[in-house]
Amino acid sequence: MEQNPAYVLIPPPPLKFSLGQWQLNNRHRYRCSEAQQELAERILTESQRICELSTEKVRTNKEETDHRLKEKIEDIDFRKKELLRIRKEVLLESDALLIYKERIMDALASVRRNALVICEKCLIFREHRLGIDLVRDNVEEELLKECDVIKGAESLLVRTLEQTQEQIRRLKATLYYMDHDLEDKENNLRIDKHNLTLKETNLNLSIYHGTSRLDPSTIELNEWELQTDNNIVAASKEVNSARPLRCYIDRIISQAINDLRDQKNATDEAFRQRIEETKEAKMKLELQHSEVMRQAAEMTKNITEIEKSIAEKERYLALAHTRLGNRCQRPGLELTRDLVEIQLVKEVYDLREVVTTLQDTMFEAQASLRYLLKTQIQIEEDINVKTNTLKIDEVDCMTLRQSMDYHAY
Repeated sequence: MEQNPAYVLIPPPPLKFSLGQWQLNNRHRYRCSEAQQELAERILTESQRICELSTEKVRTNKEETDHRLKEKIEDIDFRKKELLRIRKEVLLESDALLIYKERIMDALASVRRNALVICEKCLIFREHRLGIDLVRDNVEEELLKECDVIKGAESLLVRTLEQTQEQIRRLKATLYYMDHDLEDKENNLRIDKHNLTLKETNLNLSIYHGTSRLDPSTIELNEWELQTDNNIVAASKEVNSARPLRCYIDRIISQAINDLRDQKNATDEAFRQRIEETKEAKMKLELQHSEVMRQAAEMTKNITEIEKSIAEKERYLALAHTRLGNRCQRPGLELTRDLVEIQLVKEVYDLREVVTTLQDTMFEAQASLRYLLKTQIQIEEDINVKTNTLKIDEVDCMTLRQSMDYHAY
């Protein structure tokens, strides 16, 4: 239907400006543009001047810093060479004193850093066994016994070490402080050499945005110089006062090492037996798992067949219902309870009974499948528990114990 012309809305005419307003607007635009151009020119000139000044200042500062770094590197290198020279004298002078002490220390290091640590790690690893596998077995008892043997051997070696004379301890302390000083100077030298190679064009540079100070140094230069001087003086004094000392400790080391070896063999044998037991249990569980999976697959297939059968019977039931519904439309006396209707009603009841029986069977099958799947999950959990135990005992612990090496140093 067409719109009535009397109701058409006509938009108002656009607002028009005068010629003077147009000229005034143009002059305003010109003045603004010229002012911005003048300001931009001044900024460009000032920026170039500031950039040139800052470039020169940055270059001068970097050259001065590079010069200071070179001086510091030379100073560190000189002091490092002095420390290495006197350290060599200390080592040459203390060889006769340190040979047996070093044997004890090597044995102690093997027990403390290797044997005891490995046993304690094995105990910690075995705490991560799961479920029923977290059992106090022969392996744990042998490990605890091994820890006691290791601690006894350590105590014996420590007592032997404490019998050495004070001169050896003073020489060791001197070497320790010198090595610590050398390590610090080596790190300092590495840092400053690295800083000297850095350029402003490197890609791995970054700007620090934190709040902590960038110059946290609190040690004065004279303190730093005095530390090295004191180390050199103390080392020279020890070199001049050192006296040879022999302490034959072959019998002590041999006794400790034999005890450790015997206990290690007993613990390893307990591990091997436990691993075999766990593997056998895991294999039986895997066989059960395969059988349960097979039965679960057959049950799933059976449920699918039952569902198909129910669907087929429901189609027959729908057919019978439809036929009964259609015969309800018969007119008058034709609406007779005849043999057809009796058969249709019987067919409906029979079909309902068949469907109910099939559904009951399907529910039983589904319940059985659920139990099978639950059993499967439980067996898988048990297998995972055994797998975890095997990983701990055979992989983690036994691999770690392979590095346990006892010998008379």
